[in-house]
Amino acid sequence: MKKEFINELFDKFEEACYDYEGLDCWSARDLQIILGYSQWRNFKNVIDKAQKSCEQAGEDFKNHFAEFSKMVEIGSGAQKEIDDIALTRYACYLIAQNGDATTKSEIAFAQTYFAVQTRKQEIIEKRLLDVARVTAREKLSQSEKKLSGIIFERGIDNKSFAIIRSKGDQALFGGKSTNDMKRILKISENRPLADFLPTLTIKAKDFATELTSHNVVDKDLKGDKQITNEHVDNNLAVRKMLADRGVKPEELPPSEDVKKIERRLESEEKKILKEVKKIQSKKNK
Repeated sequence: MKKEFINELFDKFEEACYDYEGLDCWSARDLQIILGYSQWRNFKNVIDKAQKSCEQAGEDFKNHFAEFSKMVEIGSGAQKEIDDIALTRYACYLIAQNGDATTKSEIAFAQTYFAVQTRKQEIIEKRLLDVARVTAREKLSQSEKKLSGIIFERGIDNKSFAIIRSKGDQALFGGKSTNDMKRILKISENRPLADFLPTLTIKAKDFATELTSHNVVDKDLKGDKQITNEHVDNNLAVRKMLADRGVKPEELPPSEDVKKIERRLESEEKKILKEVKKIQSKKNK
């Protein structure tokens, strides 16, 4: 395909996209023209195949193919109602996959275009999840430092604080200690358990820790026994809440080392910053 043709198709796809409640969508009628189908019935056959592919992938096709009617001009100011379908990016990708790429260069382009665009969206979503997990881990560290500061003022040393945290883990994980969970999740003994926990469990630990900090001050708790009991009770309460929703923290699989995620995010940020500087440099020339 010639560069001019590719650029033209790219512009057409970009211009045809519209926002619907924060979701990128395309009109099937618009896509029909862009993909080189002169007759709606032929393009509708491709859409039908795409819907079947969607169902075979385990998705409800209605979430990606929304039928609606619209008025179009037919000449001399007259209008008529026609059927149309609002398509998500994924629906467009499936249509491209089910189109005839051998006879239509537009379909060949669309297959690449929507595959790349869908992949970009997946990358963005993955990055957001990574950022959320790193943020949750940092928040837990802050909450634990806050709790340690509060209880150190009440005569609790580092050794006792470690025991309190361990007792809390045992309550949260259904009787399994911190070391038990490390063995189950195959985590090195010298690494923090929380670095390998999924975001949900990290936030559960954080919530229980914050409750303990609040209640130690609010109830004026002192000594190992009172504070340990408080922390255990809070972790049991959080565990019950999770269990009521069908979640057992000790059965959740481990997640990627949060330190690796931090390094990856830092590397990506450096690359983005470098690209921004390149763009700015080109503009200034």
